[in-house]
Amino acid sequence: FFFDEAHLLFDDAPKALVDKVEQVARLIRSKGVGVYFITQNPADVPEDILGQLGNRVQHALRAFTARDRKALKQAAETYRDNPRFSIEDAIREVGTGEAVTSLLEAKGAPGIAERTLVRPPSSQLGPIDPGVRDALRAASPVAGKYEDRIDRDSAREILARRAEEAAKAAEEAEAREAADAERATTGGAGDFQLNDFSHGRRYSPNTDDSPRRTSRSKPAASEGFGGQLGEAVTKVVISELKGTTGKRIVRGILGGLFKGR
Repeated sequence: FFFDEAHLLFDDAPKALVDKVEQVARLIRSKGVGVYFITQNPADVPEDILGQLGNRVQHALRAFTARDRKALKQAAETYRDNPRFSIEDAIREVGTGEAVTSLLEAKGAPGIAERTLVRPPSSQLGPIDPGVRDALRAASPVAGKYEDRIDRDSAREILARRAEEAAKAAEEAEAREAADAERATTGGAGDFQLNDFSHGRRYSPNTDDSPRRTSRSKPAASEGFGGQLGEAVTKVVISELKGTTGKRIVRGILGGLFKGR
């Protein structure tokens, strides 16, 4: 990104805007994207933002007044010193096509200031011949590296796919829970057991029905014909009838037997 006439961006700018520009410069620079502020004097850019910029190219500055000399000194102070020459003198003396530059080193530290002769770009006026264009592409150091289009997954696509997988997993878990709940209602361990009816006993006011009782009393011989018949019927049907329908049948049979008792 190139911001030409950067001083117009920061003249009388509120602090909130300067902070936002600094934040954007940090984020973009951390992703390997270049941000260039183009202005006559580095003092036109706030120091907080200037400190985020790694590469610097300074063309000649003329110092005819005290204010100009102050601006020249401020520009020189933004560079890393080079013991071989004075940066202030170099900025004042560079000619056409020259600049005082400072570029990032391999480990990200700013390099020392250098007087650099800037090579002009190779160009021509007017349209280029297709054959010449193809020859230039073939001779390029990056020839063949960008010929095929690659559509990689974007961050949005990856996050959307993860969200879809999570929603699908949640639906499957909910379906399993519903199935388990239905099985528990219709024939699970939480339902009644048929053999509970084989140990029926008469109600007696003297019987201790405390919840702490852990064992059942064996059916007495005097319980009569109804109790014996209930036990016999239960033993026969318990091995044959399973599921909701069987249990309803057993309920009906045993309910009819014990209804008159």
